[in-house]
Amino acid sequence: MIALLKRDLRLAIRAGGGFGLGVAFFLILCALVPFGVGPDTSALQPIAAGILWLGALLACLLSLDRIFALDHEDGSLDLLATSPLPLEGAVAVKALAHWITTGLPLIVAAPLFGILLHLPTAAIPSLLTSLLLGTPALSMLGAFGAAVTVGLRRGGLLLSLLVLPLYIPTLIFGTEMIRRGQEGGATATPLLFLAGITAGVLALVPFAAAAALRVNLR
Repeated sequence: MIALLKRDLRLAIRAGGGFGLGVAFFLILCALVPFGVGPDTSALQPIAAGILWLGALLACLLSLDRIFALDHEDGSLDLLATSPLPLEGAVAVKALAHWITTGLPLIVAAPLFGILLHLPTAAIPSLLTSLLLGTPALSMLGAFGAAVTVGLRRGGLLLSLLVLPLYIPTLIFGTEMIRRGQEGGATATPLLFLAGITAGVLALVPFAAAAALRVNLR
């Protein structure tokens, strides 16, 4: 599993869909919002939480189609399906590689982007915690969508349409957690919901994604 993880990390970096692409998109979005709504703190603060989480969500979408596409093209996916490693484990490793190359850089860069949107300093811990808890679910759900659409021509649009509705609960509770942290309220409730969603996704989705891959490889 470690060898597979290292291989996927190298492929993600070489293919150009790794560390820089998601962060660059996130930066562009956060930099353009003040031009659209105005640079005033009173205009930006109420929408900062939603913009930050929406940016993270859309940045995760950029490289989802690469999770299984390269392996399908060179035949590696067939080898993975017949290897001693369970296909569910391979799905989990690939989702982890996607999170390391996409979600983790976004978490590191998020405080800077929060400053661009005039997010109060008191809300930064809530921002980091919500992204740390929520982005693994985005990667795993993305792996499921990539498994369903693997091998399809122009499957990128279908993948986005399939995955975006599944992202909504994570988006809602992640945004709510930042908003409560921004207002000085209790963040325990959205934190627990966000953690529960991610735990459920990590426990169940690898089996669904593996089943979808088996169907597509027949």
